[in-house]
Amino acid sequence: MPSPVTDVQESVQAARRVHAHARARDLYFALYADPQHNARAGEAFLRDQIAAVQDIPADLPPTLAQLPAWIEARSEAVGIQYREYLAARKGGAPRRYFSNKAHALNFIKSAAPTKLVDGSWLYGMLRNWDSPDFHPLIKTYLEELGEGVPDKNHVTIYRKLLATHGIDNWEQLSDDHFVQGAIQLALGHNAERFLPEVIGFNLGYEQLPLHLLITSYELNEFGIDPYYFQLHVTVDNAATGHAQKAVQALLDLMPRVGDRAAFYKRVLDGYRLNELGASTNSVIADFDLQEEVVTVLAQKSRVGKNMHSDYCRVAGRSVNDWLAEPGQIPGFLSAMETAGWIKRGEEVENSRFWRLVEGERAEMFGVFSAYELQVLRDWIVTAPGATVKQERTLTWRARQRTLDNLGQHADRSTNFPERGLIRRRAARDSESDNELALLEGRVASAAGKAEAMALLLELMTPAGHHTAAGLMATRMYTQLLDS
Repeated sequence: MPSPVTDVQESVQAARRVHAHARARDLYFALYADPQHNARAGEAFLRDQIAAVQDIPADLPPTLAQLPAWIEARSEAVGIQYREYLAARKGGAPRRYFSNKAHALNFIKSAAPTKLVDGSWLYGMLRNWDSPDFHPLIKTYLEELGEGVPDKNHVTIYRKLLATHGIDNWEQLSDDHFVQGAIQLALGHNAERFLPEVIGFNLGYEQLPLHLLITSYELNEFGIDPYYFQLHVTVDNAATGHAQKAVQALLDLMPRVGDRAAFYKRVLDGYRLNELGASTNSVIADFDLQEEVVTVLAQKSRVGKNMHSDYCRVAGRSVNDWLAEPGQIPGFLSAMETAGWIKRGEEVENSRFWRLVEGERAEMFGVFSAYELQVLRDWIVTAPGATVKQERTLTWRARQRTLDNLGQHADRSTNFPERGLIRRRAARDSESDNELALLEGRVASAAGKAEAMALLLELMTPAGHHTAAGLMATRMYTQLLDS
C-alpha cells in the first residue's frame, strides 16, 4: 500500500504532467514584452494551472492563528537540517547537490527564467499604494527590486551572475523551465482577478527552503559568487523578513465580511502553484554532463558545420560532415576519443581538442563561452564511469579576501550621493541622463501623489525595473510610499 509521502509525490508529479504544454515559454516572453496585450492569455494560463494543482496537498495550518507558529516551526526545521548537512560535510561527506562546477553553473542557467522575473507576482500590488493593508506585499516587491539600488536589485544581481560565467542561451531551455516564471508574470499582470492566489503564492515562495542554504554553500565552494542566494536567505527570514510580511499580508487582506473560507481556499490554490514546473531539486537531479556536452556541441554545429577545412578529418570524415546533423554529435565525440583528440580522465591540456579551443593562440579561441568551456573541461577530466573527485577550489570568499589584499576588490557599497531622488554618477551616459532628468521633471510636475505614483509604477514592471529609469522610479516610489 503506498505511503502518504508517496501519494503526495505522485500528486505533484501528476500535476506537473498536466500543466506541461508548449504555452509556458511563449507566454513567458509575451507577458514580459507586452503584458497589456497578453494579460488575458496569462489569465487563462493561470486557470489551467490552478485546475492542475487541486489534488496536491497544502501543508498550511487550518486556521490563520496558527500561521506564525507554523512558519517558526518550518524555519527551525530547516535550520536543524542545515546544521546536520554542515556536520556531515565537516565529517567528510561529499557535496549533496553539485558534482562539478559545470553542474553548478548549469543550475544557475536552468533557474534563469524564474530568477530573471524575481518578485514579478507582486507587481500588481503597486496600484494599491494608498491602502496600508497592501503595504507588506508592496514592500516585499520593493525589496526584491533593491528599493532602486542597483547592487541590491535581485534581477540585476542575477544578470551579472549569468554574464560573469558566460551563461547564455537560457532562452532555449525546455518549456518546463518557464512554467514558474510564466505563473509569476501572469499573477503580476492579473492581480485584480487573482488577489487570493497572489497572497497564497507569495506565502509559499517566501518561506526559507533548505536548498537555498545548501546551494549558497556549494556555489561558494566552486568560487561562484553566492550573493544572490545569500541575499534571499536574509530577506526571507521568518522574524522580520518576507516570510513574516507574507503572513501579515494574509491577515490584513482576509475579508472581514463575506466568504472567508472561499478566500482561504483560493489562497491555498496560490500556495500550491509553487509546486509546478522545474524546481531547484529537479533541475539539479536532471543534470547529465554527457548530455550537456552533446547539447553544447549541437548548438555550435548550427554555425560551425560549414566552417572547417576539408583537411581536418576525424575517423576518415571531415568535421563539417560530422557536424552536419546534431544527431551525429555523440558519435563525433566517441570518434575523437578513439583518435586520441580527447583523453578522458586526464588533465585537459593533454587533449588536442582542448588546446584548439582554449588559450590565446588556440585556433578556435572565443568559439565557446566560459560556461561551455567549463562543461567541456569537466567532461574531459572525468573518466567514463569514474567517481567524480571532490576537487578543492578557492572559495568565493577566499578569492574576495585575496582581491581585498591586492586592493582590487569591487566594493558593493550602496552609499552614493543624491540630487533629490536621482543618483549622481561621475560619468553618466548622456542619453540615460536625459531620460532620468525627464522622469524627475514629470514626477515633479504631477498634479498630485496619485498621478506621480501611477507614472512611477509603469516603469517598475518586471521587464523594466532593473533599467536606469526603473531603478530611479523605484527609489522615488519607495520614498513616496510612506510620505
